[in-house]
Amino acid sequence: MRYTRLGTTGLEVSRICVGCMSFGEANRGNHTWTLAEEPSREIIRAALDAGINFFDTANVYSDGSSEEIVGRALTDFVPREEVVIATKVHGRMRPGPNGAGLSRRAILAEIDNSLRRLGTDYVDLYQIHRWDRHTPIEETMEALHDVVKAGKARYIGASSMYAWQFAKAQFTAERNGWTRFVSMQNHYNLLYREEEREMLPLCADQGVGSIPWSPLARGRLTRPWDASTARSETDEFGKSLYLESDRTIVERVQEIAAKRGVPAAQVALAWVLRNPVVSAPIVGATRLMHLQDAIAAVDLDLDDAEADLLEEAYAPHATAGFA
Repeated sequence: MRYTRLGTTGLEVSRICVGCMSFGEANRGNHTWTLAEEPSREIIRAALDAGINFFDTANVYSDGSSEEIVGRALTDFVPREEVVIATKVHGRMRPGPNGAGLSRRAILAEIDNSLRRLGTDYVDLYQIHRWDRHTPIEETMEALHDVVKAGKARYIGASSMYAWQFAKAQFTAERNGWTRFVSMQNHYNLLYREEEREMLPLCADQGVGSIPWSPLARGRLTRPWDASTARSETDEFGKSLYLESDRTIVERVQEIAAKRGVPAAQVALAWVLRNPVVSAPIVGATRLMHLQDAIAAVDLDLDDAEADLLEEAYAPHATAGFA
């Protein structure tokens, strides 16, 4: 495994981050396709054995059971100081008022809940899962700063939003002497490249590391266009993200993969890793082969002609993934 810095911080992370939305009790939350504890532990163990040290989850994943499974596995398998644990806050964790969002009350309550489920005193990266239009950004950034100063998080990050929102949050933190975001977990892959317009250039300018979610386009880039899986059949959010016009790109990924003699997933991930702003794409795995393909992609270098072939068929998309 290769390692890099998260943006311009001193934090060293593996070039692949394990996305932990795949782990969780199927009867908790909205995802019926997630892995139960034992198969989840098998993948986490394999990731650690391969040198991966970066794991990303969220309080909302499988109603907290993802954090529970990840926390127990990492505690059992490795000393705390050897892994980088990231989690997120924003999603609804209970019905009624104050059950979601980025208010001071929500952030200070949810960091404690996440730490309890993860079985740790701190997380390395605490991220806002989305923008909260109902809470002043000053309130959110000060609360996140207090979480860092209390020793409950080492760094803070953000996820999908408009570039102007991210810039406003960073400006607010800098103006008040609060902790700034060091990472942006944004939607970025061969089928959705709208982040190249403003967000990724902003991250490059500000020294923020990108850790893209869905670098394989919800699995679209790993299989023929018309193939389906249990997840794709039930993933209503995923169905809204991509277009019929994306078929050509998927076919070109398959073409290059065949010529290289590697799985399509490796080609698609290798393309994401070419971008110097990307610190570590977040890869979800429900089978060991998914993890193995991600690891192999780190050492797969696409040439410029291959990259051009993949990129030239791209058509603009409407903004997606912010909700």
